[in-house]
Amino acid sequence: MIHYHGCPLSGGTFTQLAYTGRHAMISYSCLDNMELIVEVCQSFCFDNGAFTAWKSNQPFDIEGFAEWVNIWHRHPAFDFYVIPDAIDGDHHDNQKMRAQWFNLVDSDIWKKGYPVWHLHEPLEVLQQMVVGWRGIAIGSSGQYSTIGTPDWWARMSEAMNILCDDQGRPLVKIHGLRMLDPTVFSQFPFASSDSTNVARHCGSDARWKGAYVPPDKRTRAIVMMQRIEAHASAATWINTKKAPAKRHLSSSRRVLI
Repeated sequence: MIHYHGCPLSGGTFTQLAYTGRHAMISYSCLDNMELIVEVCQSFCFDNGAFTAWKSNQPFDIEGFAEWVNIWHRHPAFDFYVIPDAIDGDHHDNQKMRAQWFNLVDSDIWKKGYPVWHLHEPLEVLQQMVVGWRGIAIGSSGQYSTIGTPDWWARMSEAMNILCDDQGRPLVKIHGLRMLDPTVFSQFPFASSDSTNVARHCGSDARWKGAYVPPDKRTRAIVMMQRIEAHASAATWINTKKAPAKRHLSSSRRVLI
């Protein structure tokens, strides 16, 4: 599984070198140090930044995002981008958003995008997506917005039953949005996942209690990334219909999303 770390990291230019040889998810909502990150990382993908715009009560610049993707999508390290989605909308709103996007970009760009299926949307929409896309991003939303609740696990199980064949093998590439937590992604046959966990927490002194305290933010980020990357996703989907037992980690090793 590819572990995409959200960026940029807090701490300035030097800290961004923690992405060297790793995989980065770059959001349209925050392009600080992007050129450096692209230069040192192994590969990168784009988040559309719609969630940040929605949280800040700002309109989403879909045309600006289209121009940005057009500039970067032929870079050899570019993997995919998340197609613009309506965060608080229903599946009709998201269909309209995808139709608008289709009219803004050419087929070469269109094919490199992953649509978002939100957990609160009908399962029938997901069934249709499996037929027409090479990859699908799964977003936690509505009553399933909190990752790890019993309802969330149950809904993810329903989604995996559609996304995988009768042997548990994924029918498309599956990307877990905000699911770069080993206790989560190890349960599903994800091709990739992301979170801003490291970017948000590498500068927090309170999270480093124990025998070893990294001397700077860059070292903290590297340690956190390595701990996450030590885990892989499941090879196949096994529907247990139960949430996995929670693992209790020390404060210096805890991974939050």
